[in-house]
Amino acid sequence: MNTLLEIKDLYANAGEKEILKGLNLKINKGEVHVIMGPNGAGKSTLANVILNNPQYKKVSGEVDFEGENINNLSTDKIAKKGVFMSFQSPEEIPGITVTNFLKTAKNKITGKPVKVFELKDEIEKNAEELNMNPKLVNRNLNVGFSGGEKKKNEILQMLVLNPKLVILDETDSGLDVDAVKTVSKGIQMYKNDDNAILIITHNNKILESLKIDYVHVLIDGKIVKTGTAELADEIEKNGYHEYKKL
Repeated sequence: MNTLLEIKDLYANAGEKEILKGLNLKINKGEVHVIMGPNGAGKSTLANVILNNPQYKKVSGEVDFEGENINNLSTDKIAKKGVFMSFQSPEEIPGITVTNFLKTAKNKITGKPVKVFELKDEIEKNAEELNMNPKLVNRNLNVGFSGGEKKKNEILQMLVLNPKLVILDETDSGLDVDAVKTVSKGIQMYKNDDNAILIITHNNKILESLKIDYVHVLIDGKIVKTGTAELADEIEKNGYHEYKKL
């Protein structure tokens, strides 16, 4: 089976407010999808609903992962199946180092004891590729990290945990040009024919060095337009005005 994620006629609320209004999306293995849209369109809501964040409620519709309905699975079980999400504002977690966090997470996902020295080598190798300060992996998770360091740390987690589907929710937000290039490099390192990526962004910079299969325009809780990478260039040039009429 080639399909990783399929969303069918999804309606979802944040509190009492209806945010997603009949959204449909299909992502196959080997594909890179981009979702763009104005503020308040429902982009981050979509990411959170896929992972079943309890702050959001599915009203109707279906989310399938590898052919299985995951509507009612808890977030940790969805993650264990191979769905990874990066956040706009990564949380700081005192008391657990980056290395120990990755060791615990990998153990939970694989269900097998982690070989510590192999894991350390993998973390150090990927951190070097991402131009991360090697001392950060021994510090408490994101505590005292700069914005750029937090985003690089999430890409490091993605590379080490190697999920089947990655959802990047404005990972490039607030990053300078060099940090955006590093994040793009990490995405290229991760990408292969057996996994897939969903990028939520306002910024074309992160897309420049990536092969994009589909760009979707999300307006008022629905995908109103789907196209190729050229669609992202159109949006950067002309904005969302014409799509709000669709």
